[in-house]
Order: sequence, then structure tokens, then C-alpha cells
Amino acid sequence: MVDPELDELRREFLAEAAEKVREIETAVESASMERVTYLAHQLKGSGGSYGFKRISSVAADLEKTAERTGDDAQLREFTASLRAEIEDRARELA
Repeated sequence: MVDPELDELRREFLAEAAEKVREIETAVESASMERVTYLAHQLKGSGGSYGFKRISSVAADLEKTAERTGDDAQLREFTASLRAEIEDRARELA
């Protein structure tokens, strides 16, 4: 059963998540691991709340990497994966 109200909330979440990914990319470039951690943590929690398990999982990996190592290559890989997942889910709801 399709719930149009829930789908609208999910679309709004995905739009906000895409903006957070852009912020994460900027924070990675400036080596602001505190900001990356904060934004990834938000996506981890809210992604799961909206039923986007993969977004939540990738955001958790991103958060852990920012907290522990700050490895630039891994951060960029997780950020790209997060962006792709958000775009895929947004296309499904379009």
C-alpha cells in the first residue's frame, strides 16, 4: 500500500539529505572532520527513520571514518556512495 503523505516526507528527506551530502563534500575538502561527523550522524539516524537502511549504513561508515581516521580517500568513497544512494531512492519516488 502506498502512503502519499509518507512518500512526500521521504522526498523531502532525500532533498535535505542531498544538501547535507554537498555540505559533507565541502567539509571533507576543508578537513573539517567534526562537521563531517555531525552531518553523517544526522543522516544515519534520519535515514533509518524513513526506511532508507542503505543511507543509514553508509552514513554510519562515513561517521566512523571521520571520527577515527579522517582518511580522505575513504571519506570521498563513502560520500560518493551516499550521494548515489540518495539519487537512486529519489528517482524511485519521483
